[in-house]
Amino acid sequence: MSDERQPELPPRSRGVIALLEANCTVCMLCARECPDWCIHIASHTETVQQPGAARPRQRNVLDRFAIDYGHCLYCGICVEVCPFDALHWAPDFGYPGTGTPSGDGAVAELVHERERLADWLVDVPPPPPLDPAAEPAPEAATRRPGGPARPGGFRGRETT
Repeated sequence: MSDERQPELPPRSRGVIALLEANCTVCMLCARECPDWCIHIASHTETVQQPGAARPRQRNVLDRFAIDYGHCLYCGICVEVCPFDALHWAPDFGYPGTGTPSGDGAVAELVHERERLADWLVDVPPPPPLDPAAEPAPEAATRRPGGPARPGGFRGRETT
């Protein structure tokens, strides 16, 4: 964590975007929805034979994930649209981009590759606790009487 952090800010404040690479499926939703096109993704496909599977499957492999903070609006659309929680806000406010007082390195430090984005994961705060009065998530709902559990959806849910 950097020394420029402001302790009076709310715990979920925006700072930089951290990448959890293991969750990224290279679906490209973040790059497509970005209004500034500041997210750069490169990938390739690999053929994977699963044990017991009838045929091999294709799997996307992430080669490059970079964010150009010189173009980023910090709008958070990429974090919101990611269906796999691969992008998170990290409250690190000492990120590069201003360079040295002489101006060296300012532009070169505005593009952050996936390794640097992954470094910020340690600063991502945990999500806020769930409201104790809230309904349980559909995925955690118990089985319906007389049938298998139905993940998602509200049809057929019993009311109390």
